[in-house]
Amino acid sequence: MISQNDGRKLYQKVVTAISTAIQSGTYKPGQRLPPERDLAEEFEVSRPTVREAMIALDIMGLIEARHGSGIYVTNRRPEGAVAAAAQDLDIGAFELTEARRLFEGEAAALAATTITDEELAELDIILADMADENLKNVSGEKADRRFHVAIAKSTRNSAITLVVETLWDVRDKSPLCRTMLERSREVGVRPLIDDHRDIVDALRSRDPRKARAAMHHHLGTVIENLLTATELEALQRAQMEVAAKRTEFARRAAI
Repeated sequence: MISQNDGRKLYQKVVTAISTAIQSGTYKPGQRLPPERDLAEEFEVSRPTVREAMIALDIMGLIEARHGSGIYVTNRRPEGAVAAAAQDLDIGAFELTEARRLFEGEAAALAATTITDEELAELDIILADMADENLKNVSGEKADRRFHVAIAKSTRNSAITLVVETLWDVRDKSPLCRTMLERSREVGVRPLIDDHRDIVDALRSRDPRKARAAMHHHLGTVIENLLTATELEALQRAQMEVAAKRTEFARRAAI
């Protein structure tokens, strides 16, 4: 069980607990870690928290995915500096998106009462830019950021705009968040044009409840896609490993 009372983020607590278990020999090099669901139950945290912890441990070099069979401890033993590195990974994509869902949902609700026709037209233009970025596989999601910041600005509340811009800054600067988003992009996750269009339609109706619900739905889908993306990444690595083994076998069989 993970204590909720100290100031660390939940995923950092899971990272510390597992790295300590590796250091103490509870988990030995080459040993398979328990399944994600079992770890979530053991530490009394969510699947996204465990997923963030696994990616952080991967970045730290303490575990590796042998896909198709699970997550295994590497031969690298955690030293103090390595274990402490969890503190420097900052905020993960699940935690960040949860915060965005909370704040941007309310921003969209307020924006529905203040947004102008000109601002709605600008959102339509940004949507077209977003679709073009997806088509060209442009990284960074600049149009996506412009879209969400434009909604925040349409609330006429500079504090709301600052919060939304800060969350996007964290998204771009946090090593853990950036790694998770890069991995999701590698397996084909892109900004959801239909979701964003639904948000614009809700804003155009000037209905705060619809706008809030549309934003909540969109960012909830982002969380689900992140979960799916990291699972797909594991599957793709497994397929690559199997393909490499098949090629090597064919080469050896031809001798």
